[in-house]
Amino acid sequence: MTQSFAQNFSKWYSTVSVYQEIIFYLVAVALLLVIFYKFERLNAGFDKVLSWFEDWTLYLAVMVGLLSLLVNVVLRYGFHYSLSWSEELIREIIIYTTFVGCSAAIKNRSMITIDALVQLVPRLRTPLTFVSHISVLIFSVLIARLGVEFAYLQAQTFQKTIILEIPLVLLYCILPLMGFMMIVRTIQAIIKDYSEGRAKKAEA
Repeated sequence: MTQSFAQNFSKWYSTVSVYQEIIFYLVAVALLLVIFYKFERLNAGFDKVLSWFEDWTLYLAVMVGLLSLLVNVVLRYGFHYSLSWSEELIREIIIYTTFVGCSAAIKNRSMITIDALVQLVPRLRTPLTFVSHISVLIFSVLIARLGVEFAYLQAQTFQKTIILEIPLVLLYCILPLMGFMMIVRTIQAIIKDYSEGRAKKAEA
């Protein structure tokens, strides 16, 4: 059943052109933007769910990584014994926290920015912020699209990590997950910036 689904999906996906994909992603992002702007409760609900997911999964992943690293260091220097799976686990945790952390960085406005032009010409702050949001959206859509392809390929090959034997498809599923979360966070940032801009104009 899984193989037939994969074959049907690959046949359908091969018939979709690049332009159809671009139109689909543009429409999907525009719909999310309109829905989140019109329905504030839905936007707030997504924010709470994503915040909970980001905070707890990152916290648990980092704690597990630190504990495994601490145990491995104690065993290596205290008992001359090393855990073979510890380094691989740390590597996978670093991958996970890096990608999921991108979503949290967008929410907290912690992404690296170069504001030299904004300091020279303050009037460009709003349009440059908009261009930045659009660039992040494009990057997020690409990550989500390519992540689905990579995860699909790994699902076909059934590859696993060497020591822990974690299916690689689970690791590659982080890419579309990160892309979706970044899209939602960027749309929320656009709505917040737009609302704050309207409020400032109304006060003026």
